[in-house]
Amino acid sequence: MAELTKLETKLAEVAGLAMAAQAATEKVIALAKEEDPELVSGLERMHEEAAETERRCTELAGSLDGKKTAILDEARAVKSKGAEMMSTYLDEDADALDGFEFLTMAEAGEVGHWSVLEQLNETGGSAEIRELVEWALPIQKRHYADVTRGALALAAEEDANAPA
Repeated sequence: MAELTKLETKLAEVAGLAMAAQAATEKVIALAKEEDPELVSGLERMHEEAAETERRCTELAGSLDGKKTAILDEARAVKSKGAEMMSTYLDEDADALDGFEFLTMAEAGEVGHWSVLEQLNETGGSAEIRELVEWALPIQKRHYADVTRGALALAAEEDANAPA
């Protein structure tokens, strides 16, 4: 298997996070449908954008000579780690607020990873990665802001003095 550079590894990580984000949004959509259907349309958009991000990352990986398989293997490993974190955090007692809190952590992580990819590419010099980051990073920042607003809206509906 081809050895990946740090830049290629970070590309694999953001691809894997996009894969994991699709599963996470599906889970939180299921939780939110029951409690706050208004939040669902934003989650559906996030799901679609995560799928598009995965597609673009996969396409870019395919353009890297002999690296696509290694990048996608690493991406799947990241997705698996994300799924494990989600299953731990969102157990059978989880509600929509729990889901949105999980998504705030996940989206903050995505913003961080995309920012690191951007920085690594400063010396890596890939025009294709720069273009991908310029497209994806604003979306990830919007996702983080959106899920934070959703979490705060759900929290505002809670009775802070009720038993947990």
